[in-house]
Amino acid sequence: YMKIKEGFVLRQVADATIVVPSGKASLDFNGMITLNETGAFLWKLLEPDTDEDAMVSAMLSEYDVDEKTARAGIRKFTGKLEGEGLLD
Repeated sequence: YMKIKEGFVLRQVADATIVVPSGKASLDFNGMITLNETGAFLWKLLEPDTDEDAMVSAMLSEYDVDEKTARAGIRKFTGKLEGEGLLD
């Protein structure tokens, strides 16, 4: 299972969706992340515990995409989040 680490908050600022650290997380992560519509959708799925199969299912329901493309996109997105230390 995957989950966004505590202390990261999704915010809408003008036309942009951004992730900012708060509290203790701001000591370890200096900056912000800008997400596109799909990234924001996936981020929201990762706020509670979830797994890749549940995320793929949600993507297939929300977007006109095939399973292979959805799974590849999810892996790329979660890989970047892991690389930045944002996933538990």
